[in-house]
Amino acid sequence: MRMNHKAERWEERYRSGKTGWDRGQVSPALEGWIAAGLIPSGRILVPGCGRGHEVCYLAAQAHDVTAVDIAPSAIAAVREKLDEGHCSAHLIQADLLEWEPDMPFDAIYEQTSLCALDPPDWPEYARRLATWLKPGGRLFALFMQTGREGGPPYHCDLDIMRALFRADLWRWDDAHAVKIEHPSGIHERGFVLARKAVPA
Repeated sequence: MRMNHKAERWEERYRSGKTGWDRGQVSPALEGWIAAGLIPSGRILVPGCGRGHEVCYLAAQAHDVTAVDIAPSAIAAVREKLDEGHCSAHLIQADLLEWEPDMPFDAIYEQTSLCALDPPDWPEYARRLATWLKPGGRLFALFMQTGREGGPPYHCDLDIMRALFRADLWRWDDAHAVKIEHPSGIHERGFVLARKAVPA
C-alpha cells in the first residue's frame, strides 16, 4: 500500500530518530494513575501510539487496547514489543484526523499525539477525542511543556489546553494532576479529564 505524503513524513521521522516526544519507556504518570486505580477496565485507546511503550504496559495488565499511528515503522515496533511480551492489542495504521472507531472507548491515554500534531489541527483533534469517548469516559492527557517555539513536539500551553478541552464538555480532575520530567530536559503536565454527556 502506497503511503500518502503525511505518512511518508512521519515514517521518515521514525526512521531517522527525530521523535523528541518519545521518552523511551512507560511514563511515570501512567504508572501512577494505574496505582491510584484511575484507569477503568474496558476498551482503551492510545492515539499516536509511537513505539508503544504504554500500549504494551496496558496490554500486559489485560486491558483491551487499541493503538493507532500513521507511521508503519511505529506500528511494527509496537507489534514486536507485544510479541516479546506475549500480549495482544488492536493495531491500526491510520491518520487520526481521518480515522473513526467502530464504537467509543472507556478511556483514552493521550501522551504523544497532540504535541506532535500541527497546532491548527488541535481543535479538530480535541473534537475527535470527545467523540471517541463514552460519556463519563476518561481522558488521561500529558501536555508537553517545551517552552519554545516550533515543533514537533509543540509546546502545549495549559491555558490553550483548557480552552481546547472546555468546561462545558470536560470535567478536569485537578486533584490527580501531575508534573513529569521528560528525558529530553523538558517536562509534561498530566491531567485526568472526564467527558461530560453531550447536551441534547
